[in-house]
Amino acid sequence: MNSAGGFEVAVPAQAALGEGPTWDMASSTLLWVDVLGSTVHRYDPARDRDDVLAAPQHVGAVKPRARGGLVANLRDGIGLLDPDGRRTWLVYWARDGVRGNDAAVDPVGRLWAGTMRYDEAPGGGWLARVEPDGAAKVMVPDATVSNGVAWSPDANRMYYVDSPTRRVDVFDYDVMTGQIANRRPLCEIDDTRGVPDGICVDAEGAVWVALWDGAAVRRYTPDGRLDREVAVPVARPTACCFGGTELTDLYVTTARTGLSQSELDEQPLAGSVLVLPDLGEGQPGAVFNG
Repeated sequence: MNSAGGFEVAVPAQAALGEGPTWDMASSTLLWVDVLGSTVHRYDPARDRDDVLAAPQHVGAVKPRARGGLVANLRDGIGLLDPDGRRTWLVYWARDGVRGNDAAVDPVGRLWAGTMRYDEAPGGGWLARVEPDGAAKVMVPDATVSNGVAWSPDANRMYYVDSPTRRVDVFDYDVMTGQIANRRPLCEIDDTRGVPDGICVDAEGAVWVALWDGAAVRRYTPDGRLDREVAVPVARPTACCFGGTELTDLYVTTARTGLSQSELDEQPLAGSVLVLPDLGEGQPGAVFNG
């Protein structure tokens, strides 16, 4: 792990589109993906080692499974990656020009998986709830770039980002049924400060947001007040999560895609995974019950 100003470099990499950081409590490792590189990564801070697994197609996010292995939000649907290397479809919903994007697991083990069109055409994606048995239901239709999903510590709220809206929205959440209601803005991002991308929620219920083209992560209180902004040395942070043995370190994935050569020369850490130690306290992550 190398120092880089106030941040440290957890994984020096050149990911085209690093995304989906997830702290796996069972193994004390960080899962993350390079969407366009079709690779799944598992970073072990204790050994300072990043193991790479080839995905069968573009992969928006992976999450741990209660039965072992991973569940993956792939281009054409939801796949199960078993520890023995076997790969099976749990949900297959392939659409021309559409791929899986960010995903999250709710407190009782359901997967919420978002999609988007490669050309980012308005309304071309959706956010679906996927049960452990593979039953899937579109909960937010007509999304454009379905991104971060996260829950409040009491599970009464679900936060959601459809990036072109420049908002973090909040729903009332029924954790027993997985139903959402009463969508409303939590906060709006000024159009000069980047676009909201991936999110996480800390133990105090505040929402952390990675700002694509904003070179920062922000913390918003549960009432939508901007509480803190932390600069990062890359223009395109994509998502964040708390990890480490005490869940106090904020890991941030980043991207190189779309940057010019001169911009890449100015941002040698673009595509790497960064970490800001001792930034706060996160929540333990849930695992998919499938």
